[in-house]
Amino acid sequence: MPSPFPDSAPIRLESHFLDRVMPCYADRPPDTWALFERALAAHGESDALVDGSQRLSWRELATVADEVAAGFARAGVQPGDRVGLLAGNRTAFVTSLAGLLRLGAIAVPMGTRLQTPEIAYILAHCGAVGLVHDEDLTARLPEAADVPALRHRWVEPPREATGAARDRLAARPPVAEEDTVFILYTSGTTGRPKGAMLTHLNVVHSVLHFREAMSLAPGERSLLAVPASHVTGLVAIILAMWAAGGCTVLMPEFKAAAFVALAERERITHTVMVPAMYNLALMQPAFATADLSAWRTGGYGGAPMPEATIGALAARLPGLGLINAYGATESTSPATLLPASLAALRPDSVGLALPCAELRVMDEHGREVPAGESGELWIRGPMVVPGYWNNPEATRSSFCAGFWKSGDIGSIDRDGFVRVFDRLKDMLNRGGYKVFSVEVENVLAACPGVLESAIIGKPCPVLGERVHAFVSRSDPDLDEARLREFCAARLADYKVPESFTLTDEALPRNANGKLLKRVMREQLQGPGGA
Repeated sequence: MPSPFPDSAPIRLESHFLDRVMPCYADRPPDTWALFERALAAHGESDALVDGSQRLSWRELATVADEVAAGFARAGVQPGDRVGLLAGNRTAFVTSLAGLLRLGAIAVPMGTRLQTPEIAYILAHCGAVGLVHDEDLTARLPEAADVPALRHRWVEPPREATGAARDRLAARPPVAEEDTVFILYTSGTTGRPKGAMLTHLNVVHSVLHFREAMSLAPGERSLLAVPASHVTGLVAIILAMWAAGGCTVLMPEFKAAAFVALAERERITHTVMVPAMYNLALMQPAFATADLSAWRTGGYGGAPMPEATIGALAARLPGLGLINAYGATESTSPATLLPASLAALRPDSVGLALPCAELRVMDEHGREVPAGESGELWIRGPMVVPGYWNNPEATRSSFCAGFWKSGDIGSIDRDGFVRVFDRLKDMLNRGGYKVFSVEVENVLAACPGVLESAIIGKPCPVLGERVHAFVSRSDPDLDEARLREFCAARLADYKVPESFTLTDEALPRNANGKLLKRVMREQLQGPGGA
């Protein structure tokens, strides 16, 4: 089928990262900072950043970036040095980011929910020389002995006066496309987290993919409600707005009522969130009356969007195009995207490979499977990181011939549409029958009274695993019998949950909005978990 994405710039094969040959945009900015410089040149007086009552134009943000870069330089930060960003969605995160890019240093964003041992590990592992942190996180910072390379801790990024900044920053040091610009540590579900090395080549291709596939244009106003430290907030919103010459509107943390009010007040045109956030916004009384007519693009990922949510959003906001995106930290965010025009035709798909992306479905022996069959999704392209910081063993085991082994189970049909069924670790094996948790969760999402659900494998000495469902309900009368009956009418018998944990509270999620199945597994295995 013809590509549903707008005609893109010319693409050619190029060799990168020693042994990878892949399609790349032939005409592209040379590095991440060039995205900023192009936006500044074209839209200098337009809004670049909004944080509450504070507004910065591109020209004003550029001035602050110079002053912050000079402040870092005065403190001894050199090009290539790592500086941690333990800051939430506030101006200091963006100005620190811009200052480090201007200087040629490497930013290491970290989630503000991390605890002291996690913060200490990341800072020590990457050898960070400085840390910008939120003031209310001071008590959580590690002792000096645990982070020997860390020389500076700032609540606000250091700044030089404009004149001194100009003298100190005569020119930006040379930066190569394959140089690391960010290190993002992936959540450590097993063992220590790994620091994915996002290069300028990776970032530039990802934001160009977003710009073209979402038709982003100057004047876009994107609401950042997910953490800025996550690849979605960083790349899909902040840097995508740099590429488009748009504006990032910061929201300190997602609160549904505040989201609706801010989206209306700032005439938001774009955002990227997880489906649960859309659901929570829909439940707000103000959503029915707020003027959200400017909102044109609603990206989502991380979980399927319930059909009921899609229908409710379409009825209330007919001009809003919902766009499903699939990717990961290691793919610098998007690898596939499902345009809004195809969402109704392929509601179970995460879309098609983006112009420079290549996906394959492989079996456990590293052999490609036929179209439509399931296996592990492997991803290749200029957006895929070269590896993990100071972790050659993890790099060797996770990458093969330029492909990143995602750990996701999925399929690709003959038309190129990608489906994601489950994580390898989340697929249940019930007596030899494979049960994809997302399939059961999709059925439960359609049951009246269910807010959200998570399917977990309950250990069984006979069958290996049995299907257990955690269900958050809006109807306190919803019981196991009705849920089991609803599922039995729509699923094979071996897929129907045999036990439930029912709650009237939200299911546990991490800072990025993803369900914490690890926590639920621990709860299930503990006393009284079932």
